[in-house]
Amino acid sequence: MAAPLILINAVGLTPRLLRLAPRLSALAASQRLTTLVETLPAVTCTAQATILTGKTPAEHGIVANGWLFRDTMEVRFWQQSNRLIQAEPVYVTAKRRAQERGRSFKTAKLFWWFNQGADVEFSVTPKPYYGIDGNKVFGISGSPEGYSEALEAKLGKFPFHTFWGPMAGIPCTQWIARCAAAVVEQDRPDLTLVYLPHLDYDPQRFGPSGCNLEKSVRELDDACAPLLDTAQRLGAQVWVVSEYGHCDVDLPIYLNRVLRSAGLLTTRDGPFGETVDLYQSRAFAICDHQLAHVMVPNPVDLPRVRDLLLPIPGVAQVLVGEERAAIHLDHPRSGEIIALSQPNAWFAYPYWLDDARAPDFAHCVAIHHKPGFDPCEMFYDPKFRFPKLHAIRRLVQKKLGFRMAMDVVPLDAKIVRGSHGLAASDPLDRPLLIGTAPVPAHDPVTSTGCPMTAVHDLILHALDLA
Repeated sequence: MAAPLILINAVGLTPRLLRLAPRLSALAASQRLTTLVETLPAVTCTAQATILTGKTPAEHGIVANGWLFRDTMEVRFWQQSNRLIQAEPVYVTAKRRAQERGRSFKTAKLFWWFNQGADVEFSVTPKPYYGIDGNKVFGISGSPEGYSEALEAKLGKFPFHTFWGPMAGIPCTQWIARCAAAVVEQDRPDLTLVYLPHLDYDPQRFGPSGCNLEKSVRELDDACAPLLDTAQRLGAQVWVVSEYGHCDVDLPIYLNRVLRSAGLLTTRDGPFGETVDLYQSRAFAICDHQLAHVMVPNPVDLPRVRDLLLPIPGVAQVLVGEERAAIHLDHPRSGEIIALSQPNAWFAYPYWLDDARAPDFAHCVAIHHKPGFDPCEMFYDPKFRFPKLHAIRRLVQKKLGFRMAMDVVPLDAKIVRGSHGLAASDPLDRPLLIGTAPVPAHDPVTSTGCPMTAVHDLILHALDLA
């Protein structure tokens, strides 16, 4: 029987950065380092679904971090339901094959996406509590019943405020790594999936060239120590995978403002600002980093919308209809048109033409309310001289029972200096796989690398379940 496998998802780690991580470099030296060819879009939910299923987005259906749910005409980002994946995840395949061979099989899924309802024995995932009065309280959820609570009793409260938002940083990654070590120690899963997000913050805020990458990578490497030590003591295999590398950007593209100015996007004004009327709009862009799904319900409008998008500065490619198959995004959840940016550009979701009419959620960390991804949520609005004091004031209002909004997020997308979503031009900046898998011995500096879809079968092989 194969040794248990711990698969660390160190998002943002690339061959170029690996040399800055002594522990993970040593792990690579003892196994094999392979570059991975990105799935498109190279974003968290799509990449994770590809790794877990071995299928392309056209097959597993996770076409971005969010998309238009056509039955309700709502754009929803960062959904957690495992049922959204339209292909079988590796942990389901592994359990079935193990049972066919008379073996038991246990999986722990720790902070990987699509965690709710996943067919795993142990799960932990971020899940705030939402009150009827609009209040939100940070929290984590999981299974079996009481599992998350027991882990927090042992490790302390999960530092949710550092998982996303202006205070995103190393504490959440440290907690998740210690959590994984505790789960591996006490429950001995056959497969443990661990998501460590630390390298998704400063490289996206300030761009790879504008942040202290040596410090960030070393912090990630240090955070891995308790998990690596536990794995070594128990004789578990440790692999590392990542989803994408980051690139410097200096040009936000406002597709929705172009569509609105052309009379194709319709808004509804109200007491909380302008919102998009998706029923009346003839075109609307769902922006996710360097790719946008452009919804065009009436085929008659496709040529006009395509011709509007092509000349926009920063737009590199516009794929219509069957052309989407070239990047494996010919799926019913995809936009009728898909736009890709230039490497130095990215798609910003704002659709309002006057900041005074911006919706109230635009000023907040509101990942489930915005009809697009908003990296501005990682910043405090520079208009505040003392932004943390403003945040504390809002928290006091909350504690006193007043309705309040944590309105600290800037509206100017030019503040964002890093992004991802496209395939990297240099293999050194691609995602990676560290493991003992019998893949072709690619040179990560010169090779095109290993398809991300191959990771699924490599995991099964490592577990002796191929």
